[in-house]
Amino acid sequence: MLTSYILITLIAMFGHSEDFLGTTLLSRPLVLGPLVGLVLGDFEQGIVIGATLELIFMGNIKVGAAIPPDVITGGVLGTAFAIMSGKGPAVALALAVPISILAEMVVSGLFVFRPVWNKRFDRYAEDGDYRKVERLHILSGLLKPLLMGVVTLLALLLGSDAVKSFVDTIPPWVHSGLQVAGNMLPALGFALLMNLMFNKDGAPYFFLGFILTSYLKLPMIAIGGLGVITALIVTGITHKEQPAGGDSDFDDFDMDDSPPVMVKPKSTLLTQSDIRSLFVRSMALEANFNFETWQNTGFAFTMIPVLKRLYKTRESMSRALKRHLQFFNTAPHGSTLIIGIAAAMEEQNAREDNFDEESINAVKTGLMGPLAGVFDSLFWGTIKVIAAGIGTSLALQGSALGPLLFLLIFNVPHLILRYKLTFIGYDTGTRFLQDLSKTNVMDKLKAGSAILGLMVVGAMPATLMAVRTPVMIGSSDSAVALQGVLDQIVPHVIPLALTFLVFYFVKRNVKTAYLLMGLLMLGFLGSVLNVFA
Repeated sequence: MLTSYILITLIAMFGHSEDFLGTTLLSRPLVLGPLVGLVLGDFEQGIVIGATLELIFMGNIKVGAAIPPDVITGGVLGTAFAIMSGKGPAVALALAVPISILAEMVVSGLFVFRPVWNKRFDRYAEDGDYRKVERLHILSGLLKPLLMGVVTLLALLLGSDAVKSFVDTIPPWVHSGLQVAGNMLPALGFALLMNLMFNKDGAPYFFLGFILTSYLKLPMIAIGGLGVITALIVTGITHKEQPAGGDSDFDDFDMDDSPPVMVKPKSTLLTQSDIRSLFVRSMALEANFNFETWQNTGFAFTMIPVLKRLYKTRESMSRALKRHLQFFNTAPHGSTLIIGIAAAMEEQNAREDNFDEESINAVKTGLMGPLAGVFDSLFWGTIKVIAAGIGTSLALQGSALGPLLFLLIFNVPHLILRYKLTFIGYDTGTRFLQDLSKTNVMDKLKAGSAILGLMVVGAMPATLMAVRTPVMIGSSDSAVALQGVLDQIVPHVIPLALTFLVFYFVKRNVKTAYLLMGLLMLGFLGSVLNVFA
């Protein structure tokens, strides 16, 4: 059993190492659950439990300073304890939620602690010592998987027997209550996703997805395909080409104050290998994420191969390192566009004695917000939603295709775009931004992503939430099932209503932990009182 505990700990550490792996969703319960099941000899149960947990934590993503419950530790331990006890998804849910909330405190504490290193980073930059900047960035990034690995191993060593004994004493009615509560918890994930994109303009597309699934019984893949077609048609009508000066997502970036368009000389100082290294290193952008300077050390770490090529003196290297250790934060998926532009500007700075070095940070700062809005919407609000919807629907049936398609649907476009943007940023420099400012390409992409994402989210309550009511109405001789009446009016109305109820509280900034516990209580009490089943 010790060997299994060590392997499960390594799985948790792998999940917590995703900050080195480019936010590729390898840390999600849908991926880690099957790995835990494989270690414990029940691969199919691991897939089902992972999918069940994914539904609950689907909307739990780290955007800005919002740190959600730690689904990695909670998911791994919840899956492990549930399989070892033989009690299945209901117990996994009951264990994963409190574990995730407790583990979140540890992770948040680490993010608060990390700024302690900032003075040391500044000192290394002052000395022009890029090697120490690299080493400290990696060391700080390793603290999270190491710390959470220790937490996971201790929980397994100290708690597995106690948890198993406790689970074995759970009476059937409690187990049924936990099952109903687990069926309700996905409403939180859907509500968190809606919080990213739902508004009065997008509401019709949400309800379109719900109606297509509830009344026409279309599968999630069909909803995704129809969503793409709808988005293309609608944006083609509403987002026609505008003359220069029209509204754009990049209005916050003042092109009049940007440096001149960079014209590439025939011979360049940077090689193709140097630019590719920017893409590879960008995977570790968030390895040292902290609440003071956010992704700054990750940006400096990414730029170091370029800086080494361009600057040969301690003074010039020092100035460059200090430039890129300034505050930085954007969506990691589109970060390479800014990184590529910064590399082009650094090359121009190395060539021209009178180049304005401050313009490099001005461009970075101007682009952070607009790009974050576009790529957060595209990846978190659209591609991840589609990937999770298709992946979980297959995984709940015990199919290994679920986790596989989940990773492929998200990461094929993610990694291709991330790679291409590195070269686009470098090759076109600020000209690319000026071209974008004259068109509505990004507005069209953002609007289309919202339509597609909302249609898929709208379909989820009907396809991925099994909440019904056993209540009978009328006298005993002529009683009618309330659920049958509801299905004749609006099929799956209870999951839909529950999703909007949670969305109401999310919009009012009620903490995720409170909503998780509230749904657990609602489901449990509803089962005991025979209101929900």
